[in-house]
Amino acid sequence: MDNTSFFMELDFSTELTPAERFAQFHANNPQVYSALKSMTAELVNRGRRRIGINMLFEVLRWNYYMETDDPNSDFKINNNYAPYYSRLIIDENPQWANVFELRTIRRK
Repeated sequence: MDNTSFFMELDFSTELTPAERFAQFHANNPQVYSALKSMTAELVNRGRRRIGINMLFEVLRWNYYMETDDPNSDFKINNNYAPYYSRLIIDENPQWANVFELRTIRRK
C-alpha cells in the first residue's frame, strides 16, 4: 500500500489539542478539580508552602480510585492534565500562586 495515499485519507483537522482534551475532561469530571482544590487547601492549611500537582494526582488515584470519563485517554486521570489543573487552581485561588511550580506546557 502506498503510504502517501493512506495519509491523504486521514483527517487530522478534527484532532483535539491538549488544551481541548483537558477542557473536555474537566467538563466531564468536575469531581477531579473539586478534590484537587480541597486537597490543596488542606495542605496549605497544614503549612505546606510547595505542593506537587502530580503528587495530588497520585493521591486521587490511590485513595479515591476516582471514577472518571475521558474518551481521549485510557488513564483514569491523565498526567497531561496536571499543568492545566495547577493553573486553574491558581487562577481561581491567587493566594496559592506560589504553591505550584509552573513550567511551560508542552504542545503535543
